[in-house]
Amino acid sequence: MIKRFIAGAVCPRCAKQDTIRMYRDEEREYRECVACDFADSMRLDGQPDHKEEELIQTRVNQGPAVREDGVQVLKFFDATTKH
Repeated sequence: MIKRFIAGAVCPRCAKQDTIRMYRDEEREYRECVACDFADSMRLDGQPDHKEEELIQTRVNQGPAVREDGVQVLKFFDATTKH
């Protein structure tokens, strides 16, 4: 397996430059930092590792708020005040 360094890449954990190397197998692409042992991977076919339902619920992966009568709830914030 050939591991190649990514020129100019910055490690997301230790923020050192030129310490990330990348390699792949038949189904995944891996990257790792040689300075701090950071590692992650992603599938080559673009499919997520987890189903969307298994993720922690956030405002991004939840549907819009809808009242029982079917009206969508919208929230407006005043830009001059802190929320």
